[in-house]
Amino acid sequence: MAGFKGRAEYSVDNKGRVAIPAKMRSALTPEARSTFIITRGFDQCVYLYPQDRWEQLEVEIRNLNPFQVENRSFIRGMLMWAEDVTLDAQGRIGVPKELLSFGGIEDKTVILGALDHIELWNPERFNEYYEAQASDYEGLAERVMKGAHGAG
Repeated sequence: MAGFKGRAEYSVDNKGRVAIPAKMRSALTPEARSTFIITRGFDQCVYLYPQDRWEQLEVEIRNLNPFQVENRSFIRGMLMWAEDVTLDAQGRIGVPKELLSFGGIEDKTVILGALDHIELWNPERFNEYYEAQASDYEGLAERVMKGAHGAG
């Protein structure tokens, strides 16, 4: 399966709908059935998981020990926001108002491909995040990819 990649900035209409870029829609597998599960992400962005990837993630979540406080908290935090959204004929999804508010998303959103999911960001918040992270991109790559296949 090809992963989601790239960056785009799209408008959010007055009904909270956002068009998903064609190149990202083309990465959906038939098993996703044009459906995403939308939920709260990290760093104050919104995550879109294709349905087939979400089903795999649910298996991982089910394997967490519910007798541990942190596991219960994570499960609740992830699932309380989760909703199914299906692409309409124009390639748009409706973003629930609570998630738009959580992400600070108003009339525009930055749409990022993140391999197994898509992220929706408030453009200003994303720029602040990126500028803070980008200063040591080469050092970050070295630390994160150390020991990865093909990395030095």
